[in-house]
Amino acid sequence: MPALQLLASSTDVAALTPFSETHLTVRLVLGVVITVAALSLAAWRANRIYTVIRSGQPAVGRTDDKGVRIQAEAVEVLGQRKLLKWSVPGFAHFVTFWGFLVLGLTIVEGFGALVDPDFHIPLIGTWPIVGFLEDLFGLLVLVGLVIFTVIRIKRNPHRIGRQSRFYGSHTGGAWLILGLIATIVITLFVYRGAQINTGTFPFQDGGAFVSQWFANLLQPLGLVANEWIETVFILLSLGAVLATTIVVLYSKHMHIFLAPFNVLFSRRPNALGPLLPMYSGTEKIDFEDPADDAVFGRGAIQDFTWKGNLDMLTCTECGRCQSQCPAWNTEKPLSPKLLVMSLRDNLLGQAPYIAAQANPGYLASPGAGKASQPVPVEIGSFDQSVQDQHARPLVGSAENDNAVIDEDVLWSCTTCGACVNQCPVDIEHIDHIVDMRRNRVMIESEFPSELAGLFKNIENKGNPWGAQASQRNAWIEEVDFPVRVFGMEGEDVVPDDVDYLFWVGCAGAFEDRAKRTTKAVAELLNLAGVEFMVLGEGETCTGDPARRAGNEFLFQMQAMQNVEVLNEIKAKKIVVTCPHCLNTLGREYPQVGGHYEVVHHTQLLASLVKDGRLTPVQPVEAAGAVTYHDPCYLGRHNKVYTPPRELIGALPGLELREMERSGDRSFCCGAGGARMWMEERIGTRINLNRTDEALGTGAQTIAVACPFCSVMLNDGVTNRSQGQDEPVAVVTDVATLLLSTVDRSAAKADA
Repeated sequence: MPALQLLASSTDVAALTPFSETHLTVRLVLGVVITVAALSLAAWRANRIYTVIRSGQPAVGRTDDKGVRIQAEAVEVLGQRKLLKWSVPGFAHFVTFWGFLVLGLTIVEGFGALVDPDFHIPLIGTWPIVGFLEDLFGLLVLVGLVIFTVIRIKRNPHRIGRQSRFYGSHTGGAWLILGLIATIVITLFVYRGAQINTGTFPFQDGGAFVSQWFANLLQPLGLVANEWIETVFILLSLGAVLATTIVVLYSKHMHIFLAPFNVLFSRRPNALGPLLPMYSGTEKIDFEDPADDAVFGRGAIQDFTWKGNLDMLTCTECGRCQSQCPAWNTEKPLSPKLLVMSLRDNLLGQAPYIAAQANPGYLASPGAGKASQPVPVEIGSFDQSVQDQHARPLVGSAENDNAVIDEDVLWSCTTCGACVNQCPVDIEHIDHIVDMRRNRVMIESEFPSELAGLFKNIENKGNPWGAQASQRNAWIEEVDFPVRVFGMEGEDVVPDDVDYLFWVGCAGAFEDRAKRTTKAVAELLNLAGVEFMVLGEGETCTGDPARRAGNEFLFQMQAMQNVEVLNEIKAKKIVVTCPHCLNTLGREYPQVGGHYEVVHHTQLLASLVKDGRLTPVQPVEAAGAVTYHDPCYLGRHNKVYTPPRELIGALPGLELREMERSGDRSFCCGAGGARMWMEERIGTRINLNRTDEALGTGAQTIAVACPFCSVMLNDGVTNRSQGQDEPVAVVTDVATLLLSTVDRSAAKADA
């Protein structure tokens, strides 16, 4: 009895009935045993996970902008913003997440009841509103579980295959977690109902409406039975909580603990737009004189940063990224989810080896004094020798080389950003893919053969098409108004009367369809009285396709050359027609010292229409329905969605019909990530998938705002028009549509 009194210090054991003494003893002894055992196992696992994460290379800039990061925690973690983009599963996850935050109070109450049957949380522990909220959110959690169950049955990958976003996920663990959560909540309600009947419930004044319903069911059983029910179900509920904690730490559900950290340390303001520079340690790699031990990209799992490791371990396997991926949706082997899962499994398989490198003695065979003899260990969901895992190449032929990531997986990515945009835990898929490409290109010299021509053309000719620089001004000869070319009048810097430097871009100068957009934008600026100037032969490729293809050295060469020119001529405001140029000039060149105000032509033209400097009055020649395709690098990467639609809305005679996948869920045209210059040999063509969706709206016109999209969708329409007397639709840039409606006389008069 003294020991019991010591453990239950706040309880007058002598005053208890024999049954109550028995219940308290059972609660206390069993509760302490299972708690200590479970928490010890959980602590060991948590330490192992922490060691694995910390084994990565340094990650730069992950703790700056603390205010922004705290705001992200509030919005994305507490507010569940990304999850709520999908309304039904988002609601289910929202109420489950908040349910367990609120039900955290019941866990405290449960452990308190182990030592004091009358335990309640100080200050608030008897407020009826607290009991009401606990019961309400417990009920909502059960509703959420029902929704999750229906979704998983409906989207069962065994039934619908690749169409399921759960294809390739560990569905068994998901069902186990759903069962454990249901057990926690149901046993909670049962023992709370029994507490009401035994008089130990903290909220005897009401509020806990679900618990009261259970109390009414249990009351006829009598006091003794309710005492035993209270004791047994408290232990079952707390045991389920502890079991869930262990299962979470040993499964993909470890995201419950890791996701808040992954969001906290994610790239801000978001992970889309600029790619990260290449670092070796905490220093940027100097490509003119790299250090002997510099790590170029990711050629082995040990090369990833600790944030990369955190990404891998945080993956929820929800498949939202997979469901939106253009490669996966066109029968290609790339699934962003499966890629991250493969990296995670490889990381966990090599974890003892990696840790032993940093900490000799961490892993040793029995009786050995150092980690020279790795032994098979089980970490994660499989058992494989560390040596075998270490021998696997990171990228190569999965069939012949036993590689972790197959070459076809790596090169199928269009870097469209759909995966990163949809990921509810802020995994940075594109960064990892491009980093692996960097290693393949710059270290292994292994890449698709078509890219050799791309790299050669950019390096020797300054553009991906291999055209002569002297042809950059050819389009000017095709317009009937003067276009100012920098240097033609002996300028050393951009004159003060020039409003914008017009960055024509490689496509805008050399590709026939893009040249029409270039001429249309130039004429519209001229009509609106906007003074602009072009660089002409002073322009060269921004390096975007080279960088996304993994040739960081070539990108750096192009970027430094362009930045040197732009800084020398004191360029400040730049307008572009290519979203890839917009992204590179405006968001990546600051990495090499180029800071400019860069706008897309749809943004500038929309402001000119709004200000009355351009007035659409004439109906569009091909009046009728029009659908707009959001370019990935204008929309998801740079958040420009409204200006193109405002322009279309201002045009007389047009009806805008949105595609089902539009805005931040827009489907890629297939050209990004240097895919424009690679053959599409696997599955169906991405551009045909998108073309079919556009044609499905019944629109006669497909409006675009990117030269790459124009090429891909024009090719798609040509393919779908085979055997037809007329094209099934017309693909045209928003600027060309605007030009066909503008009152030229009014514009010139205003100018």
